[in-house]
Amino acid sequence: MIKKDGMEIKKKQYQGFEVEDEGDEGRFQEMIKKEDDEMKKKKFQETMTKIKKRPPPPWCRHDDDDDDEDDGEFRKQKKRKKVTRCDQQYPTPPLDLPIKFRKRIRALGGSDIALVIQKCLFKTDVSSGHNRLSIPLNQIRQTFLTPQETEFLNSGNNEKKCSEMEVMLIEPSLRRDTISLRKWEMKKASGSATSMCVLVGKWNSVAWRNALREDETVQLWSFRINSKLCLALVKRRAKTYA
Repeated sequence: MIKKDGMEIKKKQYQGFEVEDEGDEGRFQEMIKKEDDEMKKKKFQETMTKIKKRPPPPWCRHDDDDDDEDDGEFRKQKKRKKVTRCDQQYPTPPLDLPIKFRKRIRALGGSDIALVIQKCLFKTDVSSGHNRLSIPLNQIRQTFLTPQETEFLNSGNNEKKCSEMEVMLIEPSLRRDTISLRKWEMKKASGSATSMCVLVGKWNSVAWRNALREDETVQLWSFRINSKLCLALVKRRAKTYA
């Protein structure tokens, strides 16, 4: 017992320290609780540090050589050609012209049948606002134009942006119609240019009548009737040749 302001105050032993009854015990408990919390936080941080320093399990470890190979493979994958949804959905279509088209061409007296291009339809190929089917010249299977036809398509004058040829087109439905063939030079931001042929004019009608859709695979074939260029458009779906 001690005296404070003339009063006897009882002291208690609290965790090795003497505290007075008048509020000191409560403040001391708060101080001890704060120290305990700091100690727990410190132990938690030490535990996490030890976990981070542990080596990975054997099945997750890689030698330096393997890492280099993986990095090289990753760089190769980035450079690979982008896979379109056509490639993901359908296997590669056969490169032979369906029999019904061959019969139709023979009935018209056609010959010199050749595959011009096989392509996946892009959004711009079926957009009514563009009204054209693009035929990039760097993707065609073989030359389908004669030197005279090429020279004509390359020509033009001040009144007309480019020359065009009217050719007969056999649609996927086997309907016949005429369509315009032009050659465009598409300039890029880099200053270079890409050459392509395009089917224009009635292309929107062709796309609508045959229900052409984005990401659908089509083939464009050429043939000749009395040396005059004609074309045939074939839709290729997995269910038709699987």
